[in-house]
Amino acid sequence: MSDISEIRMQVMWNRLISVVEEQALTLLRTAFSTSVRESGDLSAGVFDPRGEMLAQAVTGTPGHVNTMAEAVLHFMNEIPRDNMFEGDTYVTNDPWLGTGHLHDITMVSPSFLNGELVAFFACTAHVVDVGGRGFGADAKSVYEEGIQLPIMKFAEKGKVNLDLVRILRANVREPNQVVGDFYSLAACNEVGHRRLVDMMKEIGLSSLDGLGDFIMSRTRDAMVERIANLPKGSWSNELMTDGYDTPVKLAATVTVRETGVEVDFTGTDPMSRWGINCPIIYSKAYACYALKCVVAPDIPNNAASLAFFTVSSPVNILNAVRPAPVALRHIFGHMVPDLVLGALAHALPGKILAQGAGALWNIHISARPVPGASGRNAEVLMFNSGGMGARPGLDGLSATAFPSGVHTMPIEATEHTGPIVIWRKELRPDSGGDGEFRGGLGQVLEIAATDGHEFDFSAMFDRVNHPAAGRNGGKAGVAGVVRLDDGTMMRPKGWQHVPAGRRLILELPGGGGYGDPSRRGADARANDRSKGYISENDK
Repeated sequence: MSDISEIRMQVMWNRLISVVEEQALTLLRTAFSTSVRESGDLSAGVFDPRGEMLAQAVTGTPGHVNTMAEAVLHFMNEIPRDNMFEGDTYVTNDPWLGTGHLHDITMVSPSFLNGELVAFFACTAHVVDVGGRGFGADAKSVYEEGIQLPIMKFAEKGKVNLDLVRILRANVREPNQVVGDFYSLAACNEVGHRRLVDMMKEIGLSSLDGLGDFIMSRTRDAMVERIANLPKGSWSNELMTDGYDTPVKLAATVTVRETGVEVDFTGTDPMSRWGINCPIIYSKAYACYALKCVVAPDIPNNAASLAFFTVSSPVNILNAVRPAPVALRHIFGHMVPDLVLGALAHALPGKILAQGAGALWNIHISARPVPGASGRNAEVLMFNSGGMGARPGLDGLSATAFPSGVHTMPIEATEHTGPIVIWRKELRPDSGGDGEFRGGLGQVLEIAATDGHEFDFSAMFDRVNHPAAGRNGGKAGVAGVVRLDDGTMMRPKGWQHVPAGRRLILELPGGGGYGDPSRRGADARANDRSKGYISENDK
């Protein structure tokens, strides 16, 4: 390929990235749910006609992006090519064909140019409610967790399936928000399609074959080089988590070969009877993300780079099969990177960060007036983050969503969605594990219903009984705490009640420290004290 052709391809690659970024921004700007609009709990991407992901938007979470990369093939298997038309949009929330639980809606749209299929656009977003028991761990099967949508058409030839819309409205607690998000997802793909067609017409392309070959071949070559530089062998790791009512062991063996990296979850505890199980499509998404962070963080995330990672598992809590309850699949899914990175730490000593809070501390609040009082009912979803583990050479990031990557919801936006008040939201002193490099801090939140209201909440928390471990001599982070302001201790998982007049206090876990604490410099400790990160009497 000539230098001019190389430059032209690079320009088209950059244009393709701008297309998917505008696709994602459309969803951010039009979404009804605060989890999407304010936190970026979404994904967007473009795929070639074979269903291989060419490019993803930077905005989004690894769990959504990497499951979406596999989900498009499921759509293609279900809807034959001769039943795809211009103006179509397909949808599912099937946990095993989509992104792991019913609250995530995945939409796929074919993109046609001059009557020829040239691409697919896909996007995913978390909606506030899907009916059933609500967003929580208490269901005993997926059938209790909400409405299930098999892969089907949301729109055909530009005409929306209004029967599906009516079914949605009859099954969810927040019909305007949910239906609004469906239309936002469809608009997201439509904008991607329009921008792609504009780009192809401007450049004079009739297909993406040449650009796709350029993207995939360069990605493969770069990945081969990175894999070749890794040590070869197998390394194992185990990680204890809180579980629902009993602790759960996660186990992984990572094997590096000349041809790629394999992850096997053999040894992980069996499926749970509670809704904390994780379909393999989601476990795989976060295992690949962890590997990508170490092996090739600067190489594009697409079908070619993901092809170098394989994930397998017998049936267990990280490979749950239908009809297991899976609503809180993100808890163990978010623990998978620490599990995989712990195995890689044996192969790459001195290069892997300490354990962090891992799972988001999501909380779903169902608020209502107390009996006899006037007011409003509301479903409120909040994403909150503990501390990241300390890194070799750097302190951990505080109150940061790793590995999820979602943004923190502004208090004002959260309070606007329902009758609740966030009385306190601040960093939690002394929560980061000590070490040569300090673990990131958790945070403290204090939540109450407004006057005349009470609420139930679904706890989706971990690291309460099993704090984040340090690495290379670093100390563990401080465990999380869930309590009321009167001292009543609450459970880390499951639906629970907060009476009117009481406040729920969440103390999020900190990340583990890295390296021998005796090696932390006096200036660094003085800086921690001056900022209130550690107590004055902390050594």
